[in-house]
Amino acid sequence: MDNQEPRPVPPKPAAPPTAGLPQVAFPATAVEPPARKPRRVASTLLKTVFVVVLLGVVGGLVWLAVWLDSGAPETTGDGGSVIVETSPTPLATPLPLPREGVEPPDYRLGDCFKDFDPEALRSTVVACDTGHSAQLVAVFRYPAVGSYPGRDALAAKALEACQAAKLGPAANEYTLNFQRAYPSSTSWESGDRRVDCYVTADGGNVINASALP
Repeated sequence: MDNQEPRPVPPKPAAPPTAGLPQVAFPATAVEPPARKPRRVASTLLKTVFVVVLLGVVGGLVWLAVWLDSGAPETTGDGGSVIVETSPTPLATPLPLPREGVEPPDYRLGDCFKDFDPEALRSTVVACDTGHSAQLVAVFRYPAVGSYPGRDALAAKALEACQAAKLGPAANEYTLNFQRAYPSSTSWESGDRRVDCYVTADGGNVINASALP
């Protein structure tokens, strides 16, 4: 065996002197794990923003639905808009009454008719405080452009007009029925775009007041 000298052990370094040096304490947080609270706060904030935005969108949709249902213009497929008219617009110069031989395109909202026949080509318009059998109480106008919607669609629009009609207290004094009139395919081609809703009395010319407010 080879003789081996033991490896000398290096002397242990002396501890540095501490006398006279200031004592500095390490902060306690230096040994704690990183805080995660800020990330949770950010996540909660994002969720809150998402909920607020979602509620805003839902609220906007509800408001839009209410606005549309309250009588706002309805947009048709051809880009035009149609409105149910329920309040007559007075003429600057009232027309003389009675007027005989009035054609349907010249009927005005609020007109009262003697011996009314919705299929007649001409009617007699009279003052509403005199005996009459019908009154035009709501009108629905289609845009001037557009193809014929079809009988069923026109009948549905006429029903909408009658449902939107606003009747006054005088209407309760009579037994009235709603009656609808709308263009045929032939009259549509000639420019008739109006759907009408009338109130009529079965007993003839027994109405002596306007059914509108």
